[in-house]
Amino acid sequence: MSTTADAVTFSDLSRNPKSVAERASRLGRLRVTHRDAPDFYLTAADREEQRDETLTTASRIFLALMKHDPSARALLLAMPDVFPWVRHLSTEEVRAFTVELIDALSDAAELDLDTNAQEVITGWRATARIKADRAQYEEARRPTSGDFGSVEVTP
Repeated sequence: MSTTADAVTFSDLSRNPKSVAERASRLGRLRVTHRDAPDFYLTAADREEQRDETLTTASRIFLALMKHDPSARALLLAMPDVFPWVRHLSTEEVRAFTVELIDALSDAAELDLDTNAQEVITGWRATARIKADRAQYEEARRPTSGDFGSVEVTP
């Protein structure tokens, strides 16, 4: 078996499935490393279902807070603690980021769309990064002209 306490190799899993499953059950979750593919976790279904319920509950709390406080004051006050880079965004941008993130978290909880939240964070972090560098921000705001070629859209 591999040397990391909470990981095994894919070969370990294929050679000793029963002991790996017992270990995963004991630990709650076990990382399975794979040389030619992304790693994955082996976990008990009930544990994963509990994680889903937790995410759903948290998402619903955030949505309720926004519903009862359209200004989302409490959430907006918390954003710099969670994402320090929001200091480079305007108040309106922080609010837009907050709303977009809560919607993405809701989609993750209710629709199993896990990638959207990270895409929202990555996009807004990129905006903050550009705005943090005055020269880069000024360059980004300059008008453009001409044809920049075709745009490739990945499915």
